[in-house]
Amino acid sequence: MARNHLGSKSPFRTATLWLIWGWLLIFALLPNILVIAVSFLTRDSSAFISLPVSIDSYVRMIDPLYFEVFVHSLWMAGITTVICLLLGYPFAWLISKAKVRWQPLLMLLLILPFWTNSLVRTYALKLLFANNGLINKTLLAIGVIDAPIDILYTQGAVIAGLTYLLFPFMVLPLYAVFTDLRNDMLLASQDLGASRTQTFWHVVLPLTTPGIISGVLLVLLPAMGMFYVADILGGSRNLLVGNIIKNQFLDARDWPFGAAASVLLTLAMAVLLIAYRASSRRIGKTDFNEVA
Repeated sequence: MARNHLGSKSPFRTATLWLIWGWLLIFALLPNILVIAVSFLTRDSSAFISLPVSIDSYVRMIDPLYFEVFVHSLWMAGITTVICLLLGYPFAWLISKAKVRWQPLLMLLLILPFWTNSLVRTYALKLLFANNGLINKTLLAIGVIDAPIDILYTQGAVIAGLTYLLFPFMVLPLYAVFTDLRNDMLLASQDLGASRTQTFWHVVLPLTTPGIISGVLLVLLPAMGMFYVADILGGSRNLLVGNIIKNQFLDARDWPFGAAASVLLTLAMAVLLIAYRASSRRIGKTDFNEVA
């Protein structure tokens, strides 16, 4: 029998694997190694970085000023994630229960804003939130308020912007798990005497937990780094971790400190990914067996 040209020893497969590994090495591994190396160097006014090796940049991260920014950033990212989950879970459920011919259209409407640059959409929100923006003008016109309210440059404006930009990233993985949810398991739960609430807590929720965790990861970590949202909608009093990184690299020219902040943010992402894999394995071994 002739050997398949795409077999394990074919030149095409070998070349493809080398291309993939080379791409990952050049555009993923090496940049991260470079950032880690820079984080242990010293700031130099003439060359940006210099020897000797030092951990001063990491020590500075526990400074109350920067630590407060990290906590505030995590708080806003967490609130954004919770809002996206509370809105995205029923939204994804409704899309999955729509008629099959309508589901592609509904998903298209969901991702349609992605056809416009996120920076442009953020500036559009700024026009809505301004004192002379559409929201204030509408409230004034219908008599709800007597004077414009401060929406722009507040924590709420930043959270609203992050929610608007990241909402689809919560819905997409939830929609994927809802479409894989078997109706016969729901019917079996009801036949055994479970109420709708019991079916949700003991059947639907465990089976959709992987989608919840994926959505949380896709929203929480990017929310901490979207510095332009905080710059445009939050002003100088509502900073994110991404603002620290951007300011250190572009304004303060303190590359080691900016690299250290980037490393810590990457480590946070790694910890969450490890927790996701561990929880997915546990869910696969326990919850699914209990439901089955």
